[in-house]
Amino acid sequence: MISLFYYFCRVKTESKNSNMDTSEILHINMPTFDKVINSGLVLVDFWAEWCQPCKLQDPYLAEVAKETPGSIIVAKINVDDNRYIARQQGVRNIPTMILYDHGKPVERLVGVQSKEMIMRAINKHIKA
Repeated sequence: MISLFYYFCRVKTESKNSNMDTSEILHINMPTFDKVINSGLVLVDFWAEWCQPCKLQDPYLAEVAKETPGSIIVAKINVDDNRYIARQQGVRNIPTMILYDHGKPVERLVGVQSKEMIMRAINKHIKA
């Protein structure tokens, strides 16, 4: 069920500053947030269009998404368009990434993180 849901929610976007393909990143919003985070291991990036550090984070997220297909879902949620969710999740600074395991937050990364730091947080929770 999640793979079909994932297929219909996937959005292919191109960074304005590069030709970076982020097609492996799921763009979520208020109606889809709960369903997505409850679907398994999900990394959600809380970001805003005006946030320069958020834009610096994008290439690392794209790499993580490409290297972990089937293991996790990498998603983004715009805090300007989804203020209630950001507030509900305790997001006060962006970028903030929260790793959810079946809806339960298990890791929180605040600020720009290297791909290695993101992968280290994910690998602690991937079940072999």
